[in-house]
Amino acid sequence: TVSSPICSGSRSSKTFKPKKNIPEGSHQYELLKHAEATLGSGNLRMAVMLPEGEDLNEWVAVNTVDFFNQINMLYGTITDFCTEESCPVMSAGPKYEYHWADGTNIKKPIKCSAPKYIDYLMTWVQDQLDDETLFPSKIGVPFPKNFMSVAKTILKRLFRVYAHIYHQHFDPVIQLQEEAHLNTSFKHFIFFVQEFNLIDRRELAPLQELIEKLTSKDR
Repeated sequence: TVSSPICSGSRSSKTFKPKKNIPEGSHQYELLKHAEATLGSGNLRMAVMLPEGEDLNEWVAVNTVDFFNQINMLYGTITDFCTEESCPVMSAGPKYEYHWADGTNIKKPIKCSAPKYIDYLMTWVQDQLDDETLFPSKIGVPFPKNFMSVAKTILKRLFRVYAHIYHQHFDPVIQLQEEAHLNTSFKHFIFFVQEFNLIDRRELAPLQELIEKLTSKDR
């Protein structure tokens, strides 16, 4: 029997992409635990700083995986509200519209609905994270020379999911009582990309006011 392909447009499952796990016992796992412990202190500025004696690439890698998992989970809670009908274009408010291209499968940017765009985006990010030559999980395996530029592209794209949620789906976020969770996650993300200068200011423009509001209290 031929099984019919599941229509990618309908995602009833709450988790949107499988969680990327950092292997227990690895150095990256220790780094993740360190990040979680410092986050627990409530001081996000301290939490994003490179721990003494650690490799910047590895620190960026661990945190990028963590942000992917967080955004995955946050977006997963509102997928019922983000549909082809409600979001026919991928936008972050009236002034910002995103078209998808990954440079390999889709070279010329295409206009698509927000759920389709985010599906492309998260699948693409996951493929990068699963690539051992880009994100080595084994100790002693060096990071490639282009690692930082790939990480910057991943983070730039993950930011767009936050921007879409804030601009188009903030009401359901409040209804689901996810607001504090979303704000903390986004604030952590912003402090991190600011600390290591990973996203161009122009890319952050759709949420500039929110960024100023969230970060001004912690100067």
